This record gives sequence, C-alpha cells and structure tokens, in this order.
Amino acid sequence: MPEPIRIGFIKLGNIGTAPLVEFLLDERAEREDISTRTIGSGSKIGPVEAEEVAKKLLEFKPQIAIVLSPNAALPGPTKARQVVAEAGVPTIVISDGPTKKALKQLEEGGFGYIIVEGDPMIGARREFLDPVEMAIFNSDILKVLSATGVLRIVTDEIDRAIESLKRGERPALPRVIVDKERAAEAGGFSNPYAKAKAIAAYEISCRVAAVTTEACFVIKEWERYTTIAAAGHEMMRCASKLAEEAREIEKGDDSILRTPHFDDGTTLSKKELLEKPRRAG
Repeated sequence: MPEPIRIGFIKLGNIGTAPLVEFLLDERAEREDISTRTIGSGSKIGPVEAEEVAKKLLEFKPQIAIVLSPNAALPGPTKARQVVAEAGVPTIVISDGPTKKALKQLEEGGFGYIIVEGDPMIGARREFLDPVEMAIFNSDILKVLSATGVLRIVTDEIDRAIESLKRGERPALPRVIVDKERAAEAGGFSNPYAKAKAIAAYEISCRVAAVTTEACFVIKEWERYTTIAAAGHEMMRCASKLAEEAREIEKGDDSILRTPHFDDGTTLSKKELLEKPRRAG
C-alpha cells in the first residue's frame, strides 16, 4: 500500500472550525491513506509563537499544511504560512470574515483559503467572558458550523487536495468563501423548512461578529460593552437552536445526509438511517 499522505495542521488561537478539523478527515480513526499531526500555539497568535509552531510542524515533513486562525491578515498567521510556504509546502488557510481583506495577498502568495463568514469573534471582555462562557460560545458555534453544512465544505475541500496528492499531483488549493447559501447547499437538506432554518442559523452567526467586534473594539464604557458582548452570545445561542431544529426536522423525515469515509479515504453517502453508505455513482 502507498505511504499515507502527511497532513499538518497549525492552530493559532481558536476559531470555530479549529477544535475538530483534523478529526473531520478520519472520524472513526480507520483511514489508511493519511497521517496527521497538529501543532498549536494555544490562545496566543503572535509572530514568535507562530514561527515556532510552524517550524515544529516542518519536522513532520507534511505534504500539505492547513493553517487555522482568526484574521489571517494578522502578523502571527502571516508568519506561520510564510514559514511553511518557504519550505515548499502547499498551504490552505482556514479563517474567519476579517480575512477577506487579505484575499489578494493570499492569492498572490499561492495560498488556498476557506473563509467562514459565520465563524464570529467571541465577546472577549473581562467583565463578561470567563472559561465557562468561552466554552459555551464555542460549542454553539460548532453546532452551527456542523449542522448547516460548513464543516462538510471544509472536509470536502481538504479531501479534494488529498486526492490530488495521492495521484502524484500538486493539489489545486481551494479558494472558497462560505456564505449562507453555499453552507446550506452542502448541508444536503431535503426539507425546505430545515434548509430555511439552517440559512437563518448561519446568517445570525454571521451577524454576531459585528456585535462582538463592537463590544470589544468600539465601545469604551464597560457597562455598555458588557451588555453588548452578552447580546452577541445570546444571538449565537439562538443560532445554535435553529441549527439543531433544522437537523431535527431532517431526522423526522429520515433524510439526514451522512458522508462517512471509507478506510481508503473515499467519501461514502447515505440518507436513510437504516441503509448502508454507498460510494458515489
């Protein structure tokens, strides 16, 4: 059997896609065609931490690198992708809405990207945010990204690059901005009301970013920014509920799209609960 494709993940700080991204590719730990390593900088995303983790990842000799961070235009994420790119490693950036300001820079540098508009900034004010609130907010984001179809887009795009590498080709790197309709299409909804709820969930999630950004960077009075930060988190909670409702409707119709991986990396597909997943075609 050919050697597995080596995939390296660099995580700088946190975005909603980051906690489970490597597990999306091998959800049952059965794939034989890939080998993954993940290096993270924790909550810090400065240039020093970024350079350190990027150099550490290169020891694994990855054939493709995935760099995840908030706002990929910041100095830290920029440094990390420069380090891996200078080593000749094809690189995909996964980030949030503010990264759209750096798309020209990413494209000129030869980087792929997946920009998730509905992956909002947290309400990071000391008067509001503690470890429990942080964890709840991220769990709400993860539910929205999972149930609406965003994480399927991420999985499919990385899998497509892996398949190119398996054929001995340099991967065609994605250049994708995930908006609400693209997410819902990937969600594979059969019921139009479920799809509508998923679109609503994702759109609310997109709007959260404006609210939490205002709380963190615009408003100076602590009573005001604390309340506005809390409002952003309440919006995220509502989005999470809508995403769950969308999935429950699909359950009631026995029409949830499931796309598990076979052990050779092939993506299978099924709709009904009591049916076997099949290869495409």
